[in-house]
Amino acid sequence: MYLPVSRYLTYVYMSVFVSILVNLNFFPLPCILYCVVGKQIHTMSLFGLGSRNQKTFRPKKNAPSGSKGAQLQRHIDATLGSGNLREAVRLPPGEDINEWLAVNTVDFFNQVNILYGTLTEFCTAANCPTMTAGPKYEYRWADGVTIKKPIEVSAPKYVEYLMDWIEAQLDDELIFPQKLGAPFPPNFQDVVKTIFKRLFRVYAHIYHSHFQKIVSLKEEAHLNTCFKHFVLFTWEFRMIDRGELAPLYDLVGSILKL
Repeated sequence: MYLPVSRYLTYVYMSVFVSILVNLNFFPLPCILYCVVGKQIHTMSLFGLGSRNQKTFRPKKNAPSGSKGAQLQRHIDATLGSGNLREAVRLPPGEDINEWLAVNTVDFFNQVNILYGTLTEFCTAANCPTMTAGPKYEYRWADGVTIKKPIEVSAPKYVEYLMDWIEAQLDDELIFPQKLGAPFPPNFQDVVKTIFKRLFRVYAHIYHSHFQKIVSLKEEAHLNTCFKHFVLFTWEFRMIDRGELAPLYDLVGSILKL
């Protein structure tokens, strides 16, 4: 799938995701290399799982422009490549918390974008008429602006609304400043918490509704690694209330060793 150019695509980077000790039996974690060739995203397993082109749900975004955003992105790439995810999520010494949250928010948006892109032909309105995470949890969509009252929508429609909404936040320079030294708004961390809470719902839907398909595609190690990274980061900075984690609480607990 070829990606149209957006104003965020000011540079292209390669991120080496995972090369970590297998300390949880649930996580057989091969190393996945993301790279962009031309405008096409590919993934390659570095441990013999083969290779396959990978869809993206929408254009990949880069970290906020400016030397600070690029510097923090390089730090993320280096620490992820070191194999220690717990160390990778920590705020680097002397860095601004909001800058760190901003760069990582873009990174996690891209991860979910790629993961969900592998499922778009299976996660359809016919197969997933509501956005659920198992039989006990259903998510309805509202953005507080164009849709103020939560509405029931199919899972793919929910994800479409969600990604549109996140992109609108990332593109709003009053929320995610692009210029070096520009201030973050007072409600910045509240916005980021809402983004992470809603991205978690996509993971919850994937695990409950599409995990067997992920296994058949041989993508479960990739999914598990991305989710572990997501959980460690959101826990480190208290981005998601414990109650929101209920659909995957046992899995989250095994990652955090609660």
